[in-house]
Amino acid sequence: MAIKITDECINCGACEPECPNNAIYEAAENWKFSDGTALLGKIILQNGLKFNAEESQEPLDDEVYFIVADKCTECKGFHEEPQCAAVCPVDCCVPDDEIEETEEQLIIKKGFLHRD
Repeated sequence: MAIKITDECINCGACEPECPNNAIYEAAENWKFSDGTALLGKIILQNGLKFNAEESQEPLDDEVYFIVADKCTECKGFHEEPQCAAVCPVDCCVPDDEIEETEEQLIIKKGFLHRD
């Protein structure tokens, strides 16, 4: 599963620098697939959706920090546990039950994001 940030977030920002995939963004911030990854130009995600990695995307939340699920690997391939959850002082970085992914899928996603 990807990790999500709940509305209990206090916007402290502790999670953002911990993400190895640059999947965490401040509220109301535009984001790109290319941010903190090796992705450039036209990309096709595992779910078949197509994007330009360098094109700015709309914020997913305008009140609290948010995690782009298509960039979240639960830190697989980097750390033993999701670092956002480990540093969150209010425990608002939690598994997103609506996005189920196996460990193998998360490792493949990590390889795709960083061109391993």
